[in-house]
Amino acid sequence: MGRTVRTVRMAIMGGALAAVTLTATASAAQSPAAPATAAGQPLPLAEGVSAVRHPAWAGQATIYEVNIRQYTPEGTFRAFETHLPRLRRMGVDVLWIMPIQPISRKERKGSLGSYYAVSDYLAVNPEYGTLEDFRHLVDAAHAQGFKVILDWVANHTGWDHVWVDQHPDWYKRNAAGELEGYNYTDLSTGKKEVWSDVIGLDYGKPAVRAAMIEAMSYWVRTTGIDGFRCDVAWTLPVDFWDEARARLDAIKPMFLLAEADTPDLHLRAFDMTYDWVLFHLLVKVARGEADARDLAALYTAPKRRYPAGAYRMTFTSNHDENSWNGTDRELYGEGANAMAVLAATLPGMPLVYGGQEAGLDRRLKFFDRDPMTWPAPGQPLPRAALYTRLLALKHAHPALASGIEPGNLEILDTGTPNVFAFRRIKGKDRVTVAVNLRGTSAKMTLAGRPLALKPWGWSIMTGGGR
Repeated sequence: MGRTVRTVRMAIMGGALAAVTLTATASAAQSPAAPATAAGQPLPLAEGVSAVRHPAWAGQATIYEVNIRQYTPEGTFRAFETHLPRLRRMGVDVLWIMPIQPISRKERKGSLGSYYAVSDYLAVNPEYGTLEDFRHLVDAAHAQGFKVILDWVANHTGWDHVWVDQHPDWYKRNAAGELEGYNYTDLSTGKKEVWSDVIGLDYGKPAVRAAMIEAMSYWVRTTGIDGFRCDVAWTLPVDFWDEARARLDAIKPMFLLAEADTPDLHLRAFDMTYDWVLFHLLVKVARGEADARDLAALYTAPKRRYPAGAYRMTFTSNHDENSWNGTDRELYGEGANAMAVLAATLPGMPLVYGGQEAGLDRRLKFFDRDPMTWPAPGQPLPRAALYTRLLALKHAHPALASGIEPGNLEILDTGTPNVFAFRRIKGKDRVTVAVNLRGTSAKMTLAGRPLALKPWGWSIMTGGGR
């Protein structure tokens, strides 16, 4: 029996997004060569099973990071709230709000300080508005179908956090018994640095754990948020997060995102971790330093295996990458949209960093006001159409569900290292993706059909059967 395949091809043509939709018929006999697997094991590879019970709404959700300070000229909750209808139309489900607490003045960097140098876990930064303003934002978001998670900084505080005077024994100290800036080792790069504007909490103290869980619980009870993004989560004991998850779930079912990529955090605590390995590989691919063979190996020979059911967050930017490492143009050049397609269709939950849809073209300052530039009202956002299509695809296809599920991924042979192709599978649903990884045209046969891709172009085919 033949099958009908709906094919959507999108490519960058003259700097604009062009989409061509066509219908074709292919038979089972025209299936591509056997997919690449790891010694015959179904992809993606998994180890163990996560006991985390994801919220029912999370399976095919998308996530969007919001930098309140820089998002609007006003830099307030109320000003950002006006963007909610647009973001919902774009297909955003989860709003990750960067930290909203007051920022320490002692050892402050820049004029406003780091978002992550908190001075009081139970207060709101007056630059953004009031507690009531934040509650209004959460309520408005819920009314429009969003979920809201709050960025949470549990590892360290600012130097003048209220706990420094109230509980000085809660902090780590050096050999001389003094407080000092936090010594950090980047989990992704191994780079060591000292964060001079923050001081580390001592999780060997039961009182610290209890107070932190109570502070997190306060925001759930008081504002109705749906979860947390937990800053440098890997630096804290896993059993702390296990306890926090259980306590918070008792208030309402949570969604927890860890800034980490360690598999053990998935066993009982976190729904999702960062897919930094994919991010760094996409940068290399766009720069011509890696190709389809490296992308395939990421799944056939991963350095780490994650529990079945775990979610990985896929992304091409976030607040750290934009501010410290570069804009999409700097990181990916003309391949930015092609890399966004991969991040949105490979296993995981795709993140859009606020402003990417507007073609954010500069590194936002981290310690000072630096509002994003948005097109004039009524003018299109340069990349919004791309993200709208990709997020709609995520919603429409069970094959693109976020959880790691062996058998959900097949790597397809394109006959060239310059084109990466794969198929996502769930029941009868199929999504087949081919992406040109180079700035030159490519021709091949895929799913029994000749396929031509423009420089940095891609093809997305959807349909049932094999």
